[in-house]
Amino acid sequence: MFDVLIKNGKTEREQPIEIGINGSQIAALAPKLEGASGKQEIDLHHEAYVSAGWIDDHAHCYEKLTLYYDDPDEDGYKTGVTTVIDAGSTGADNIRDFYNITRDKKTNVYALINIGRTGILAQDELGDISKVNKEALFDAVHDLPDFVVGIKARESHSVVIDNGIKPLLPAKSYAALLGNLPVMVHVGANPPELKDIMQAMGKGDVLTHAYNGKPNGMVDEDGEIKEFVYDAYDRGVIFDVGHGTDSFNFKTMRIARDHGLDPKSLSTDIYHRNRENGPVYDMATTMEKMLQVGYTLPEVIRMVTFAPADNFHLLNKGRLRPGKDADITIYNVTDGEKTLTDSNGNTETGHQLITPIRTIVGGTVYDLEGQHV
Repeated sequence: MFDVLIKNGKTEREQPIEIGINGSQIAALAPKLEGASGKQEIDLHHEAYVSAGWIDDHAHCYEKLTLYYDDPDEDGYKTGVTTVIDAGSTGADNIRDFYNITRDKKTNVYALINIGRTGILAQDELGDISKVNKEALFDAVHDLPDFVVGIKARESHSVVIDNGIKPLLPAKSYAALLGNLPVMVHVGANPPELKDIMQAMGKGDVLTHAYNGKPNGMVDEDGEIKEFVYDAYDRGVIFDVGHGTDSFNFKTMRIARDHGLDPKSLSTDIYHRNRENGPVYDMATTMEKMLQVGYTLPEVIRMVTFAPADNFHLLNKGRLRPGKDADITIYNVTDGEKTLTDSNGNTETGHQLITPIRTIVGGTVYDLEGQHV
């Protein structure tokens, strides 16, 4: 007998699936687990979908900040997301406190450590290059080896002021010295120029906000992809959506898709304001936007499961396999109408609605259906 048995579910490819969970791990899965029973049984009646737990690899959820902050559980299990990665809210000075706070959360929480030791205490955390301190960062990473999964460098003008890509260069060298930690790079208004940023990035580095509609973005004024963008993509730079308040544009996304520049991972850049007031709201809404621009459900599920798990080396997450963590999202996909808004205020009517109904984190089941009215 399993602790939890999920019966009569279906995958994003419309294939039947049943899953047995013991403790915090997936114990068995098959199209049909013949003769199986569970202490807790969830019968989906061949209607609901089952995937590995959704992973949001760009959130801001250190509750003690005043700019970008949230409760990880509001961004996490309550919305079908089993794992959130905070993207640089904290640096060496405050990441230990963030770690301690997150131990009581129901959602799995990891962090990218900001290359600036203060984290995002102010918008211009990298305007003073002295905030990049190797010893402090190394000490923090060594203290929290299972929590810190990468380094974050925010490379837009309001953040770096006149420092250009100077903060990115130590982020890259420190990451290599720390065992090839992934580096996530935020891009936005120039200077620094997107070309200079992308030329400094390499295979396995994550470009977030990749599909923004800003002049310093990947698309030129004639609607063409800038040539250096292809070069970075071909070199193995990972393109991540990082929707956020200012960084997702329907037109840019469609142009990129038409030119083979698909995102590997889909993230929200969520915090309390864009969760409560939009345009982000939650991961499901962000996934609906990807369906809207032409991606299939299997493609979108890949972007929120094993792709971010691979980006940040979360070896026990992102896949439905025996022995992996029992992090699972159960959701419905229905026909309907919903207004979808990008970061530039452009609206479209979506016709496929994604609604998470249960989140399972480490084998613990959370029923979300009471949240939806």
